[in-house]
Amino acid sequence: MSDAVASVAPPTRLRRELRAVWPFLLIFLGFAAIALLAPLIAPYSPNSQNLLARLKPPGTTVRNVLYLLGSDEVGRDLLSRLIYGARISLMVALLSVLVSTVLGTMLGMIAGFYRGAAEIVIMRSVDIVLSIPAILLAIITIAVLGPGLQNVVIVLGFTRWPRYARVAYGQTLAVMSLTFMRASAFNGAGALRLLGRHVLPNIAGAIIVVATLEFGLMVLFEAGLSFLGLGVQPPMPSWGSILSVGRNYMGTAWWIATFPGLCLFLLVLSINVIGDHMRDRLDPRAAR
Repeated sequence: MSDAVASVAPPTRLRRELRAVWPFLLIFLGFAAIALLAPLIAPYSPNSQNLLARLKPPGTTVRNVLYLLGSDEVGRDLLSRLIYGARISLMVALLSVLVSTVLGTMLGMIAGFYRGAAEIVIMRSVDIVLSIPAILLAIITIAVLGPGLQNVVIVLGFTRWPRYARVAYGQTLAVMSLTFMRASAFNGAGALRLLGRHVLPNIAGAIIVVATLEFGLMVLFEAGLSFLGLGVQPPMPSWGSILSVGRNYMGTAWWIATFPGLCLFLLVLSINVIGDHMRDRLDPRAAR
């Protein structure tokens, strides 16, 4: 009898959350798989041009070449360019998040651990950088350094570190006030041991949540810079650059701008939903 009651019992909160998030997790994993396997699954070269097939709608076949999602202004296969564009977007987002996470976390831990002059310099620098709109700061920096994949990663990484630094700083202050930290310091533990073995593991959850939410923002920033011509340069495919071209053909070739825009929407939505779920699970202040 008890087994029967258990079988019809309402699902736990964790199960309900997993049911809500798993479709978005599948979407993200699908984009990640496409990015990793781009050379294997792309039907054609993303830069192969065929002027006889320019601006063909989805499903058109020209000389035994099927353009499943249509072609662009110089006859390149849009599906192949979207597949390779996923690789660019995810790679830039991943690398820039890694750079900003490492830099911001280190500086935030140093400010919270040493206090004094280090705290003043680092946290005032955080305030200065945060007072400037991130996309404006990125545009100005790219204009100075020049466009390109490497510069985009550097710029995005070095313009987003303050958010990690602020979170790491607050979390480090909270950890430093705990009894076991004072006991470890009293027993002779050095700064590196305290930071590496005690502070970092205790603040890792909050940092992971920030990094997950920032990942989607980095995808949008890369697309925005490429849309403005300051990101990945042609002929390398990027969803932002494809959108930039597609806006000139909205009346005659709607598919050029529609499909990369849809890809951006689905990828960023899935990342944000996954990030919200991770925040609910990892944030100790979240309601259980």
